[in-house]
Amino acid sequence: MTRQKNGPNQANRKLTTKLLGAVILMFGFGFALVPLYDVMCDALGINGKTNTESAVQPQGMIPDTSRVVRVEFMAHLNQGIPWSFAPKQRYMDVHPGQVIQTAYVAVNQSAGAIIGQAVPSVSPGQGATFFNKIECFCFNQQPLESNEQTEMPLIFYIEPDIPESIHTLTLSYTLYDITTPEQPEPVVDVAKLDSGTFFWRVAMQGAR
Repeated sequence: MTRQKNGPNQANRKLTTKLLGAVILMFGFGFALVPLYDVMCDALGINGKTNTESAVQPQGMIPDTSRVVRVEFMAHLNQGIPWSFAPKQRYMDVHPGQVIQTAYVAVNQSAGAIIGQAVPSVSPGQGATFFNKIECFCFNQQPLESNEQTEMPLIFYIEPDIPESIHTLTLSYTLYDITTPEQPEPVVDVAKLDSGTFFWRVAMQGAR
């Protein structure tokens, strides 16, 4: 009788090799998502990234009064966060190099305190590098108590060398709820505590 040599072992080795290959491909695809996303944004002109820290207004910058760029302001709420959130002005016509001040208004319409965080984007994407925020509420978290209202300032300028082909920039903010849920205190089964531990816990609770 002829015996099969290493049949199951060879099949297991092939399966293991395939699984390892699949894992490597998944990790590689995960690492490639960010650069691929950036390439798609550049190609489609969407979701331009803006500066994440305060920009310093260049000394001696002269506004280009021969040009006007319309800046449109938009606001979005992520996953139904119970706030009202909107710009004070829907759009502004500005000269490149001109420092502009405006604001967004937010109201916490929930029954409890919420901490919000706004994430900006600029479209078209190729215009994002020319849009600089000197002051922006998106640099900080925005805590609001129940029914509290706040006006959140925004100061920006558009660099004078922005391409002539860009006539409109859309600045969009998406507001996220980043409130950390309170952790409930663990329930203690008194019946399982010895007398010393029980009286220590009672004393600690009374000292709070």
